[in-house]
Amino acid sequence: QLQASGGGLVQAGGSLRLSCANSGRPFSTYTMAWFRQAPGKEREFVAAIRWSGGNTYYAGSAKGRFAIAGDRVKNTVDLQLDSLKPGDTAVYHCAAAAQRLIISAVANTDLYTHWGQGTLVTVSS
Repeated sequence: QLQASGGGLVQAGGSLRLSCANSGRPFSTYTMAWFRQAPGKEREFVAAIRWSGGNTYYAGSAKGRFAIAGDRVKNTVDLQLDSLKPGDTAVYHCAAAAQRLIISAVANTDLYTHWGQGTLVTVSS
């Protein structure tokens, strides 16, 4: 069970830091990621980190504004959100994959086996 926190209401241009931790039985992960879902839209990939090598990957909308970091041993992952825009308003979900994912697969929601309940980020204009 992943637990996400840190969401809230912020003005455009502001920042938030989201955190995700495992609150249940320990499990092995190879990749952790953040996805988001805005009202009336499908869930979309935001960022991921692969523990092997520590490589990070970002959606185009997140590059240069968001930063993902985590602790492999603790199975925790944070997402720093800077220069927020109203279009970033969504419920942000953390996820963990219990298998190795190739780079082209890190954005595939179907490959993540553990999900958090989500934390709401609202950006006002």
